[in-house]
Amino acid sequence: MIRLVTGSSWVDIEAILDFKVSDTTIRRRRDEWISAGVFDTVMNEALAGYDRILELDLDTVAIDGSIHKAPCGGQGTGKSPVDRAKLGWKWSLAVDTAGIPIGWAIDGANRNDVKMLDPTLDSIAANGLLEDIDTLCLDRSYDYPKIRNQLHNRGLVELDIQKRGTKPKPGEPHRLTLGLRWIVEAANSWWTNYGQLRRNTDRRNRHRHAAIKLATTVLIIGRLIDYRNRWSPNPAPIG
Repeated sequence: MIRLVTGSSWVDIEAILDFKVSDTTIRRRRDEWISAGVFDTVMNEALAGYDRILELDLDTVAIDGSIHKAPCGGQGTGKSPVDRAKLGWKWSLAVDTAGIPIGWAIDGANRNDVKMLDPTLDSIAANGLLEDIDTLCLDRSYDYPKIRNQLHNRGLVELDIQKRGTKPKPGEPHRLTLGLRWIVEAANSWWTNYGQLRRNTDRRNRHRHAAIKLATTVLIIGRLIDYRNRWSPNPAPIG
Protein backbone atom coordinates (compact mmCIF):
# COMPACT_ATOMS: atom_id res chain seq x y z
CA MET A 1 0.00 0.00 0.00
CA ILE A 2 2.89 2.37 0.76
CA ARG A 3 4.31 1.78 -2.69
CA LEU A 4 0.92 2.29 -4.36
CA VAL A 5 0.44 5.67 -2.69
CA THR A 6 3.99 7.00 -2.94
CA GLY A 7 5.34 5.26 -6.01
CA SER A 8 8.57 4.62 -4.09
CA SER A 9 11.06 1.98 -5.20
CA TRP A 10 11.15 -1.38 -3.43
CA VAL A 11 14.49 -0.44 -1.86
CA ASP A 12 12.93 2.72 -0.42
CA ILE A 13 9.99 0.70 0.89
CA GLU A 14 12.44 -1.57 2.68
CA ALA A 15 13.97 1.49 4.35
CA ILE A 16 10.56 2.92 5.26
CA LEU A 17 9.82 -0.38 7.02
CA ASP A 18 13.07 0.00 9.04
CA PHE A 19 14.64 -2.91 7.15
CA LYS A 20 12.44 -5.39 9.02
CA VAL A 21 11.64 -7.11 5.73
CA SER A 22 13.73 -7.16 2.55
CA ASP A 23 12.55 -5.73 -0.75
CA THR A 24 13.02 -9.19 -2.28
CA THR A 25 10.60 -10.70 0.24
CA ILE A 26 8.04 -7.96 -0.39
CA ARG A 27 8.15 -8.55 -4.14
CA ARG A 28 7.87 -12.29 -3.66
CA ARG A 29 4.84 -11.90 -1.40
CA ARG A 30 3.19 -9.64 -3.98
CA ASP A 31 3.74 -12.26 -6.70
CA GLU A 32 2.36 -14.98 -4.44
CA TRP A 33 -0.74 -12.90 -3.76
CA ILE A 34 -1.22 -12.28 -7.48
CA SER A 35 -0.92 -16.01 -8.23
CA ALA A 36 -3.36 -16.81 -5.42
CA GLY A 37 -5.89 -14.29 -6.75
CA VAL A 38 -5.81 -12.13 -3.63
CA PHE A 39 -6.05 -8.81 -5.48
CA ASP A 40 -8.91 -10.13 -7.63
CA THR A 41 -10.77 -11.40 -4.58
CA VAL A 42 -10.54 -8.24 -2.47
CA MET A 43 -11.60 -6.04 -5.40
CA ASN A 44 -14.50 -8.30 -6.39
CA GLU A 45 -15.67 -8.43 -2.77
CA ALA A 46 -15.51 -4.64 -2.53
CA LEU A 47 -17.41 -4.23 -5.80
CA ALA A 48 -20.05 -6.78 -4.76
CA GLY A 49 -20.40 -5.08 -1.38
CA TYR A 50 -20.87 -1.70 -3.03
CA ASP A 51 -23.46 -3.11 -5.41
CA ARG A 52 -25.34 -4.73 -2.52
CA ILE A 53 -25.31 -1.65 -0.26
CA LEU A 54 -25.46 1.30 -2.66
CA GLU A 55 -26.06 -0.46 -6.00
CA LEU A 56 -24.05 0.17 -9.14
CA ASP A 57 -25.73 2.75 -11.38
CA LEU A 58 -25.35 1.51 -14.95
CA ASP A 59 -27.89 3.87 -16.48
CA THR A 60 -24.89 5.81 -17.78
CA VAL A 61 -21.40 4.35 -18.22
CA ALA A 62 -18.44 6.38 -19.50
CA ILE A 63 -15.15 5.16 -20.97
CA ASP A 64 -11.96 7.17 -21.46
CA GLY A 65 -8.21 6.63 -21.69
CA SER A 66 -5.36 8.16 -19.71
CA ILE A 67 -1.61 8.14 -20.44
CA HIS A 68 1.10 7.97 -17.76
CA LYS A 69 4.82 7.52 -17.34
CA ALA A 70 6.60 4.15 -17.34
CA PRO A 71 10.31 5.05 -17.13
CA CYS A 72 11.48 1.45 -16.65
CA GLY A 73 9.72 0.23 -19.79
CA GLY A 74 8.87 -3.44 -19.97
CA GLN A 75 5.73 -5.24 -21.05
CA GLY A 76 2.80 -3.10 -22.16
CA THR A 77 4.69 0.17 -22.62
CA GLY A 78 5.28 2.39 -25.63
CA LYS A 79 6.42 5.82 -26.74
CA SER A 80 4.13 8.45 -25.29
CA PRO A 81 2.59 10.87 -27.81
CA VAL A 82 2.15 13.48 -25.06
CA ASP A 83 5.55 13.19 -23.34
CA ARG A 84 8.22 13.63 -26.02
CA ALA A 85 8.10 9.96 -27.00
CA LYS A 86 9.27 8.83 -23.56
CA LEU A 87 8.14 5.39 -22.46
CA GLY A 88 4.66 5.31 -20.96
CA TRP A 89 1.62 3.17 -20.37
CA LYS A 90 -2.08 3.77 -20.76
CA TRP A 91 -5.33 2.60 -19.29
CA SER A 92 -8.83 2.65 -20.75
CA LEU A 93 -11.28 2.96 -17.87
CA ALA A 94 -15.03 2.36 -17.66
CA VAL A 95 -17.01 3.73 -14.72
CA ASP A 96 -20.63 3.76 -13.63
CA THR A 97 -22.63 6.95 -13.07
CA ALA A 98 -21.04 7.44 -9.63
CA GLY A 99 -17.48 6.95 -10.91
CA ILE A 100 -16.99 3.38 -9.66
CA PRO A 101 -14.58 1.45 -11.95
CA ILE A 102 -16.37 -1.50 -13.55
CA GLY A 103 -13.75 -2.50 -16.12
CA TRP A 104 -10.49 -1.46 -17.75
CA ALA A 105 -7.75 -2.40 -20.18
CA ILE A 106 -4.07 -1.42 -20.20
CA ASP A 107 -1.52 -1.09 -22.98
CA GLY A 108 1.39 1.03 -24.19
CA ALA A 109 1.08 4.81 -24.25
CA ASN A 110 1.11 4.75 -28.06
CA ARG A 111 -1.99 2.54 -28.26
CA ASN A 112 -5.04 4.29 -29.72
CA ASP A 113 -8.16 4.58 -27.53
CA VAL A 114 -10.23 2.93 -30.26
CA LYS A 115 -8.00 -0.18 -30.20
CA MET A 116 -8.51 -0.47 -26.43
CA LEU A 117 -12.30 -0.23 -26.58
CA ASP A 118 -13.00 -3.93 -27.14
CA PRO A 119 -10.68 -5.11 -24.33
CA THR A 120 -12.36 -2.59 -22.01
CA LEU A 121 -15.81 -3.90 -22.94
CA ASP A 122 -14.53 -7.47 -22.47
CA SER A 123 -13.46 -6.51 -18.95
CA ILE A 124 -16.94 -5.14 -18.20
CA ALA A 125 -18.48 -8.30 -19.62
CA ALA A 126 -16.20 -10.45 -17.43
CA ASN A 127 -17.74 -8.68 -14.42
CA GLY A 128 -21.21 -9.57 -15.72
CA LEU A 129 -22.22 -5.93 -16.21
CA LEU A 130 -22.15 -5.27 -19.95
CA GLU A 131 -25.79 -6.21 -20.59
CA ASP A 132 -26.98 -3.86 -17.83
CA ILE A 133 -25.58 -0.70 -19.44
CA ASP A 134 -28.28 1.65 -20.70
CA THR A 135 -26.22 4.51 -22.21
CA LEU A 136 -22.52 4.50 -23.07
CA CYS A 137 -20.70 7.84 -23.16
CA LEU A 138 -17.55 8.34 -25.23
CA ASP A 139 -15.51 11.30 -26.42
CA ARG A 140 -15.09 12.47 -30.00
CA SER A 141 -12.17 10.12 -30.73
CA TYR A 142 -14.78 7.33 -30.99
CA ASP A 143 -17.08 9.24 -33.35
CA TYR A 144 -16.89 6.89 -36.35
CA PRO A 145 -19.56 4.73 -38.01
CA LYS A 146 -17.34 1.67 -37.56
CA ILE A 147 -17.23 2.20 -33.79
CA ARG A 148 -20.98 2.71 -33.59
CA ASN A 149 -21.55 -0.54 -35.49
CA GLN A 150 -19.03 -2.28 -33.24
CA LEU A 151 -20.95 -1.15 -30.16
CA HIS A 152 -24.34 -1.99 -31.65
CA ASN A 153 -23.10 -5.53 -32.35
CA ARG A 154 -22.33 -5.85 -28.64
CA GLY A 155 -25.85 -4.78 -27.70
CA LEU A 156 -24.94 -1.17 -26.84
CA VAL A 157 -27.52 0.84 -28.74
CA GLU A 158 -27.95 3.98 -26.63
CA LEU A 159 -24.77 5.97 -27.28
CA ASP A 160 -23.72 9.45 -26.23
CA ILE A 161 -20.63 10.15 -28.36
CA GLN A 162 -19.25 13.66 -28.62
CA LYS A 163 -19.18 14.86 -32.21
CA ARG A 164 -15.82 15.35 -33.86
CA GLY A 165 -14.86 18.97 -34.29
CA THR A 166 -16.68 20.17 -31.17
CA LYS A 167 -14.48 22.22 -28.88
CA PRO A 168 -15.20 24.66 -26.05
CA LYS A 169 -15.83 28.20 -27.18
CA PRO A 170 -13.38 30.83 -25.91
CA GLY A 171 -14.13 31.35 -22.23
CA GLU A 172 -16.52 28.38 -22.05
CA PRO A 173 -15.80 25.93 -19.19
CA HIS A 174 -14.56 22.59 -20.49
CA ARG A 175 -17.03 20.75 -18.26
CA LEU A 176 -19.87 21.96 -20.50
CA THR A 177 -18.48 19.94 -23.40
CA LEU A 178 -17.72 16.90 -21.25
CA GLY A 179 -21.39 16.21 -20.63
CA LEU A 180 -21.95 12.95 -18.78
CA ARG A 181 -18.31 11.95 -19.36
CA TRP A 182 -17.03 14.18 -16.57
CA ILE A 183 -17.22 11.35 -14.03
CA VAL A 184 -14.68 9.17 -15.86
CA GLU A 185 -12.37 12.20 -16.02
CA ALA A 186 -12.72 12.45 -12.24
CA ALA A 187 -12.03 8.72 -11.81
CA ASN A 188 -8.90 9.05 -13.93
CA SER A 189 -7.77 11.82 -11.60
CA TRP A 190 -8.45 9.65 -8.54
CA TRP A 191 -6.33 6.84 -9.95
CA THR A 192 -3.62 9.30 -10.96
CA ASN A 193 -3.32 10.46 -7.35
CA TYR A 194 -1.55 7.17 -6.64
CA GLY A 195 2.17 7.53 -7.27
CA GLN A 196 2.63 4.00 -8.57
CA LEU A 197 -0.06 4.53 -11.21
CA ARG A 198 1.01 8.03 -12.14
CA ARG A 199 4.66 6.98 -12.68
CA ASN A 200 4.70 3.22 -12.94
CA THR A 201 8.02 1.40 -12.52
CA ASP A 202 6.67 -2.14 -12.86
CA ARG A 203 7.80 -4.10 -15.90
CA ARG A 204 4.95 -6.60 -16.14
CA ASN A 205 1.27 -6.03 -16.85
CA ARG A 206 0.13 -8.34 -14.07
CA HIS A 207 1.84 -6.07 -11.56
CA ARG A 208 0.13 -3.02 -13.04
CA HIS A 209 -3.25 -4.76 -12.89
CA ALA A 210 -2.63 -5.65 -9.25
CA ALA A 211 -1.88 -1.99 -8.42
CA ILE A 212 -5.07 -0.88 -10.18
CA LYS A 213 -7.14 -3.48 -8.34
CA LEU A 214 -5.77 -2.34 -5.00
CA ALA A 215 -6.44 1.33 -5.84
CA THR A 216 -9.98 0.46 -6.93
CA THR A 217 -10.59 -1.46 -3.71
CA VAL A 218 -9.47 1.53 -1.63
CA LEU A 219 -11.72 3.84 -3.66
CA ILE A 220 -14.78 1.64 -3.19
CA ILE A 221 -14.20 1.08 0.53
CA GLY A 222 -13.76 4.82 0.97
CA ARG A 223 -17.15 5.37 -0.64
CA LEU A 224 -18.76 2.80 1.65
CA ILE A 225 -17.19 4.31 4.77
CA ASP A 226 -18.35 7.77 3.71
CA TYR A 227 -21.88 6.43 3.16
CA ARG A 228 -21.87 4.79 6.60
CA ASN A 229 -20.65 7.97 8.29
CA ARG A 230 -23.26 10.08 6.53
CA TRP A 231 -26.30 7.89 7.06
CA SER A 232 -25.67 5.66 10.07
CA PRO A 233 -26.77 7.29 13.35
CA ASN A 234 -24.34 5.15 15.36
CA PRO A 235 -21.52 4.07 13.05
CA ALA A 236 -19.60 1.11 14.38
CA PRO A 237 -15.85 1.52 14.78
CA ILE A 238 -13.76 0.24 11.92
CA GLY A 239 -12.01 -2.90 13.10
